[in-house]
Amino acid sequence: MTKADLIKLIHIEHKSLTKKMISSVIDAMFSIIEKNIYSENKFSYPGFGTFVVRTRKARVGRNPRNGDEIYIKASKTVGFKPSKLFKEKIQD
Repeated sequence: MTKADLIKLIHIEHKSLTKKMISSVIDAMFSIIEKNIYSENKFSYPGFGTFVVRTRKARVGRNPRNGDEIYIKASKTVGFKPSKLFKEKIQD
């Protein structure tokens, strides 16, 4: 699903909101989530799941083209852990 698809679906459910308003709300929501993850290292939404900052250790990898060893430095990434309710819905 793309952002445009999401906007269309929300607009179908809430005709009183313009697509521009919906787009602004979505942008603001993701901006707030991003800031929260940056400052608190996590963002939780009950019934959906939790986004958390995860740290990857430095390691030695392989260049897929020639097989040479390369050094991969430590990095941070965002992981997602679905809630129990969300997991149950997926299993059905």
